[in-house]
Amino acid sequence: MSDPGRSDVLFKLSNVHKHFQQGRWLRWSAGRTPVRAVDGISFEIRRNETMSLVGESGCGKTTTARMILLLESQTAGTITFRGREIATLRGEALREYRASVQAVFQDPWSSLNPRHNARAIIGEPLVINRGMSGADLAETVDTLLTAVGLNVAVANYMPHELSGGMRQRLAIARAISLDPSAVVLDEPVSALDVSVRAQIMNLLKDLQERLGVAYLLIAHNMATVRYLSHRMAVMYVGRIVEAGASEDLFTAPLHPYTQALISAAAVNHPGSTQDQIILSGDIPSPANPPPGCRFHPRCPKAFGRCSGEVPQLQEMAPGHFVACHLYRNPSS
Repeated sequence: MSDPGRSDVLFKLSNVHKHFQQGRWLRWSAGRTPVRAVDGISFEIRRNETMSLVGESGCGKTTTARMILLLESQTAGTITFRGREIATLRGEALREYRASVQAVFQDPWSSLNPRHNARAIIGEPLVINRGMSGADLAETVDTLLTAVGLNVAVANYMPHELSGGMRQRLAIARAISLDPSAVVLDEPVSALDVSVRAQIMNLLKDLQERLGVAYLLIAHNMATVRYLSHRMAVMYVGRIVEAGASEDLFTAPLHPYTQALISAAAVNHPGSTQDQIILSGDIPSPANPPPGCRFHPRCPKAFGRCSGEVPQLQEMAPGHFVACHLYRNPSS
């Protein structure tokens, strides 16, 4: 899922795995099957674009984001940033990377220090990484507050004095304070009231256009994904089953799992006549995934080959990849 000729690639993930040992601190855990949270994924994040990872809870989306943020180390595979493997970064190079890649988390309450006011929350990265102080720091904080649609008077407020939407704007201001190249958005609007979600999504789009920042969006709400994304990858039990331009996947999804996700979102859309695809069974455990295609026990279109052979991602149209035995690459 990569184009070696592109020069606008920020991140490149190549065959990345993340396995967790069950009960790793217990003496009797030796030999237990590891949890394959992420099991061989590859994709790119390009400058000035939003790349989304979607799927049900437990599919590996957040684990992937944590590896990019260096909160987890991959078990195998490589993650490069501007051509350099992030696992090898040390010293000043590591410091620059952490400043260049920021995050906005799902819950704006737990991600903000309750003992600091807004000025201190936004200013802390600037003090630590840029050595700012005094009037320069105050002016920059005021500029950032204005950039995210907050009044400069909010600088003196504590997080508990702000609404959920205002707290998330504050978290966004902190994330862009160091002029990052990329921001990981981990369910950035799912904890907000419906009336506020559109405001925050519009803010994120506006900031991307003005700052040229790339987003990795972790989400399960398909309406949010469609509105914000340029490209998306659908994950199921640690693997990517379909990837491509967001509009291509929404208008012509190929994988039965993608079709089910999009049909579930369409049912709640006014005027939609699409029937919802109801999947049987439960998501399998990543500690004991089924053989062959991991989706085959729930797939309404499964046939014999699906239970014995792992499907590989293949390009069905320019930039549109799917891992499903229902399809055959037209060029093969």
